[in-house]
Amino acid sequence: MTGTQEDPSGRTAAAMARDSYGRLLAILAARTGDIARAEEALAEAFARALETWPLRGVPDRPEAWLLTVARNTAANAAARAGQRLAAPVEAADDLEAAMDRLDPDAIPDDRLRLLFVCAHPAIDEAVRTPLMLQTVLGLDAAEVARLFLVPPDGMAQRLVRAKRKIREARVPFALPGRGEMAARKEAVFEAVYGAVAAGLDGLGAGLPEAIGDEALFLARLLAALLPHDAEALGLAALAAHLAARSAARRDPAGAYVPLDAQDRRLWNTVLQDEAETLLHRARASGPVGRFQIEAAIQSAHVAGLKAGRVDWPAIALLHEGLLRIAPTAGAVVAHSYAIGMWQGADAGLAALARLPPEIAARFQPALAVRANLLEAAGRRAEATTAYTDALRESSDPAVRALLLQRRSWLPSE
Repeated sequence: MTGTQEDPSGRTAAAMARDSYGRLLAILAARTGDIARAEEALAEAFARALETWPLRGVPDRPEAWLLTVARNTAANAAARAGQRLAAPVEAADDLEAAMDRLDPDAIPDDRLRLLFVCAHPAIDEAVRTPLMLQTVLGLDAAEVARLFLVPPDGMAQRLVRAKRKIREARVPFALPGRGEMAARKEAVFEAVYGAVAAGLDGLGAGLPEAIGDEALFLARLLAALLPHDAEALGLAALAAHLAARSAARRDPAGAYVPLDAQDRRLWNTVLQDEAETLLHRARASGPVGRFQIEAAIQSAHVAGLKAGRVDWPAIALLHEGLLRIAPTAGAVVAHSYAIGMWQGADAGLAALARLPPEIAARFQPALAVRANLLEAAGRRAEATTAYTDALRESSDPAVRALLLQRRSWLPSE
């Protein structure tokens, strides 16, 4: 008998996989210095949980159970290979101290160490952020590839090579010194930002909420570690603003709700106040950077919706500043939409045309915004085609339902 998400044991194992994967992997990898071996051991632990928990019941401390099984698996594999671990594997009776390290308020945290390990100079700069998203956030190679608009097979190979490099270079699993931290922090910021994007993007059943929670936790952790770093504070402000609206992002039936249609009574005002406090601290801590601007954009949206009038000129100008600092595809799309809301649909479409054709043809946010702007411009036949293109690139059922609804509202010509 095996567990599934339909029985309690299967649901518990799934919850552990979503909520504890990064913490458990960080502890295991810190002991061995081998991320790939730690991943294999943890996968074996989850598989064994699905086999045994339905028969014997879920243990009182499921995380400790998974950690024990994974460590024993890693130890046995190392013994078979004639290898020695970097440190002895704890017995089950000694797990109390290890589990104390799962305290979500502990600073520094094993996940934070693992983030900085993945940002080590020995690792190819282009793969640092994807590696962090896989190891600390638990995204698989296909999901990471989708975020970076690259083929899954190529991304998987790059991730495997990066983990091998960490093992072979014997990268220490510890927070770097002040000088090294300054050199590595940008990649860590990018990974946490990627977690925020993944949570909003709708990657798989149950995954967005877990990733959003983890992104907020890690962003707060970075802000506590670097309390005078303007971008660390800006990133935490951004994560808090987005997390504050998580309960309003889907309706009771699970359908996606756009920002301007959300029930503001569901917004978490405590988190919004936290975001504003962090944003003010960021402004006083250093020059304006990417994450400060993104947090300011969210702040402007919230303030405008609460006041009943969104200041689209100000938001468009903020997006223009963001484009100068970080000219990404997502920034172009967001700026184009703001221009469309301020200066009209045709102006927004002209701004969107700056995207390279190969990205515009398969980047779902660009396709969805183009459809929206074409609809606003009265170009219904083109809008119908654009909605169909956006549907082709959408995997989230809730987002697909919204696009289908918008397409169905278009009168035939």
